[in-house]
Amino acid sequence: MNDDTTPWMKLLRELFGDDAEDALEELQRMGMDPAALASASGISASPGMMDHVLSQIRDLMSQSAGEDVNWTLAHDVARGVAAQGGDPTITASVADSHRAAVSRAELWLDAVTDFDPSSLQPAVWSRAEWVEATMPTWRVLAGPVAVSVSHALGAVLRGESEDSAGAGDDELAAFGLGGENASGILSSVSPTVCGMHMGQAAGEMAREAFGGTDLGIPLLPDSRVALVPHAIADFAEGLEIDADEVRTFVALREAAHVRLFAAAPWLPGQLHSAIERYASTINIDPEALDSAVRDAGAGDPAKLQKALSRGIFAPDHSESQLATLESVETMLALIEGWVDEVTTRAAAPHLPHIGRLREMMRRRRASGGPAEDVFASLLGLELRPRRLRDASSLWAALSVRLGPEARDNFWSHPDLLPDATALGDWEAWVNTAVSGGGDADDLDRDLEKLLSGGYPDSDGGDTDAGAGDSQKDAEEGPGDGENGSADDDPRRDS
Repeated sequence: MNDDTTPWMKLLRELFGDDAEDALEELQRMGMDPAALASASGISASPGMMDHVLSQIRDLMSQSAGEDVNWTLAHDVARGVAAQGGDPTITASVADSHRAAVSRAELWLDAVTDFDPSSLQPAVWSRAEWVEATMPTWRVLAGPVAVSVSHALGAVLRGESEDSAGAGDDELAAFGLGGENASGILSSVSPTVCGMHMGQAAGEMAREAFGGTDLGIPLLPDSRVALVPHAIADFAEGLEIDADEVRTFVALREAAHVRLFAAAPWLPGQLHSAIERYASTINIDPEALDSAVRDAGAGDPAKLQKALSRGIFAPDHSESQLATLESVETMLALIEGWVDEVTTRAAAPHLPHIGRLREMMRRRRASGGPAEDVFASLLGLELRPRRLRDASSLWAALSVRLGPEARDNFWSHPDLLPDATALGDWEAWVNTAVSGGGDADDLDRDLEKLLSGGYPDSDGGDTDAGAGDSQKDAEEGPGDGENGSADDDPRRDS
């Protein structure tokens, strides 16, 4: 049975070196017949297949050498997951119909906001193309967590974790990986598993994403409207709404997001920084990780990858993490609320089913779908906009009481936006903002006059004080003013 000329023994020898005999004995003890497995797989009958398998193993190990995460594998896995069930190339006619939807959307948005459209041609992508375009951002956002998980997983596998001392050695010995000869294969396990985990997450996102802004954060490096026709078609199924109307609605939302991120250049950076800050302080629960490794078995990277989705992050958040999480959720709600407001106003004269489409999208974002679940399992962070309806009502009220231009000026600086507390009492915050007389415009005018020397000395102090009070009101949120009425929001949800 231990004849090195047999294909299965050759494979075990390639994997485990001098420990191949121990690995074979352990497989037999567990009731697994290597000869039967080799025969069923076709390896024993095809030396070429055997060489292919060994080549794949060598490539996998060499890719992971010196890396905390095998990003090449992550990319390949993401492409494979995205292609499950089919991912046909985008035809010229499909691309044209989606670009036409974007053109209509941009024209309608011009009527409700002064934020400029993107100057780049809209992209119409397959799921594979979406993966290629967004993987660099995935690497930046999730990279710190993936590295932390990789280090923790490596410690558990080696039995070096203080909270699971000895457990790693037992697991490795069960698969013939004990001793000094295990260093090569062992050093590649953590990067390989984490690469698979990252790729699985990105691939599942690719199957759900409509474009580059589905989660409320920009995943593309440039301000470009991007649509994924197959995901939009899947969303349209069962709605009993014309496909072109659904397509245009999604294009409206994507174009509105892109306009906002371009008009407020501080916004993408602040969102990314907050997520990275949260991710960099995530703690791994060593007991949960050790339990996952024991259940999955150290010798099966695929099972280990799935195990990483089973609550390996510490359940308790630090105060700084909670503050960051609240900030991210509030910002996502404000973004989603603004997009909901401007797209509803833009679409109302043109799309007969805008109410149903709006509610479907709101439920999708509020409840969280597979895309949000993937991000939660990857980072332990739920990217869901809390108080979404309040944010929509806030922007709608500002549209009515101040007009689109003054409404959009609140995006000129983060300090002008409401915080979580203010959003919880959005009517009072709107009353304060309105009573300030359009503080964002006043502040711009005051600064312009001050820099140009246009202030008379006798008036400068009073004017500056007024602008300062207006800015303070906007920064601090709800003040002592009376609460606004429900009539301030023309589209308030029942």
